[in-house]
Order: sequence, then structure tokens, then C-alpha cells
Amino acid sequence: MVLCCACCGLTAALLPGQPVAIYHHLFGDGRRGAEGMDDLSEKNRKEDRQDVNGANPDWGGGFGLSCADIRHIDASEIAEAVYKLCMKVTCVLPPENIAALERAMEEEKSPQGRQALARILENHRLAGELMQPACQDTGIAVVFIELGQDVHVCGGDLNQAIDEGVRRGYSEAYLRKSVVHDPLFGRVNTKDNTPAIVHLQMVPGCSLKITVVAKGGGAENMSGLAMLTPASGVEGVRNFVVDQVRKAGPNACPPVIVGVGVGGNFETVAFLAKKALIRPVGERNPNPKYAALEEELLREINGLGIGPQGFGGSVTALAVHIEAYPCHIASLPVAVNLNCHVAPHSTVIL
Repeated sequence: MVLCCACCGLTAALLPGQPVAIYHHLFGDGRRGAEGMDDLSEKNRKEDRQDVNGANPDWGGGFGLSCADIRHIDASEIAEAVYKLCMKVTCVLPPENIAALERAMEEEKSPQGRQALARILENHRLAGELMQPACQDTGIAVVFIELGQDVHVCGGDLNQAIDEGVRRGYSEAYLRKSVVHDPLFGRVNTKDNTPAIVHLQMVPGCSLKITVVAKGGGAENMSGLAMLTPASGVEGVRNFVVDQVRKAGPNACPPVIVGVGVGGNFETVAFLAKKALIRPVGERNPNPKYAALEEELLREINGLGIGPQGFGGSVTALAVHIEAYPCHIASLPVAVNLNCHVAPHSTVIL
């Protein structure tokens, strides 16, 4: 049986054994509309939550949220937030990235490598002070959205709001417009860096998290994906990751950040590699086995001798981040997404 709330469109399936109290949550004391919801006391809501959850202990959900509890975020707020992120994302490097570059200066053995790192650090200092891009390639806007399931976006379309924020941010900050309308025929520039690439994930709660990544083309072009067989194991993954960085050489503007996706399927593993890049630099995977593999890969990559900006040296990568997901018994997907040392991304929570 499916119930639908008349005031907000919330639908829910009534599972066998659940009490009629679910009507109370959807329609509020038997009355339709928001007025009935407002009359519900918190005490009654708690009691009904207990009734529903107690009726089917194996069911992980709950209908304790009324229409009155839904948080509304106007699309204009989202557009404004994306606009502000775009204005600063290519200018202000995350503090953990600066710290990683400073550590690299201490560890780098090559004089040419140290000189390159010194220039990189000076460039980032000036970019932050002058609020000018640290690199001429200000990227395509990749936007990660974590939308709380108790949030309703009102007053406009979510994707249009994101594109409006990108359009304003890239125009007013005079950032390079790097998006073409059709990838194969004509390749005409859209002239406002839209559309953005949007990854939307529903999460518990009543907040909306926005992360804007300005993904440049140089490092992106050095990325790769392989559908390995399970027999390839850890060694197969290790060889693919290291070989991908070796083939990239200086083209990804090292020192790089290496995002690695393992598992899922063809499209999921590429997303995992991309998502790994927005983890704070050097923050380890919570799984000890993957954390150890991250450290091993970082040592092996830095042993390639590519060095800062490809001039040779002992620091080719600042970090390796791995994200993993369950996969099919016949598959072992692996993807590598590289980011240059700029690694421009910024986050806000509404």
C-alpha cells in the first residue's frame, strides 16, 4: 500500500504489520494539509516513531519526519553559494595542500626540484593575496552535491541554480572559459564555462553540502581506467596505478595528487577516483589495508624520479588517495584520476 502526503508529496510504502499511526505522520491527526502537521506535538511524533519501529524491528526506516520538519532551501541560495566558491576555488589553495608542498620542499633531494617547489609556493602565495588564479587553466566545474533527504530545493531547478553560480563566478572573476558545447562536432565554446558536471548523492539529514572542483585538462587527460580480472589482485592494481603516473610524466604538472578508484563497475570506479581527489591531502583511507596500500604506492611513485614539474627529483606525488566499493565476482575495476599540485576545490555546507 502506498501513501502520499498531500502537502509535500512525500510517498511511503506501508509495510505489513505497521500501525495506522503512519497516517498520523503523513496527514496529521487525520486532517489533510500542513495545518494538521503543525498541530502534532513532538511527544506524539516520538510515540509514533516508537510504534512504527516497534511493529517491524527488521525495518531500518522510520516515518517520524512530518511535512513541517522538511527544510526548504531556495535555489537562489545554491546559486549564490556556487558563485562564491567559483570566485575563490582557483585562487586559494587548501591549507593542507600548502603544508604538503612545504613538506615536499624539505624532502626533495634535487636542486632543480627544490627550485620548482619554491616557485610553486610563491605562485600560490601571490594567488591567494591577489585573488588571481594560480593556473591559467581554471578548469571545467565539477560539482559534488550531498543533499540531505530532509531538504526540499524550492524556487527553481537545482542544476540550473548550479550553472547560474558557475556562470556568474567564472564571468565576474574573469576565469578562463574552457567548456565546448559539443565534444566532437564544431567544439564551439559555451563562453560561460557551463554546463557544470554535477554528482548528486542523497544523504541523511537536513543540510546541503556543495563541493566545487575546478578540474583542469592537463592532469585529467593523463587519467585512465582498466577492467582487471580478480586474479590480478593487489599487484595488478599497484602496477596499473604506478604505470599510469609513469606514462603521465611531466604532463600532469607534478607533484600530483593521485586519486584511485577500486571496485564498483565501469562508471562507478571512475567516479571513485574523482571523489578521492577531494579528500584532504594526506588523509588516509579509514581501512588499514587501503591506508597501507596508499603509503606503498606513494613511495613507489616518488621513486620514479619524475620530480616537481618533471625536472627530476624525489617528490612526484604529494598523496595517493584510494576509494573502494563492492564489485562483481568476475571483475576488478581500477581507475586513476590525477590532479596537479593546485588541486582546486572548495566546500560549503548550507
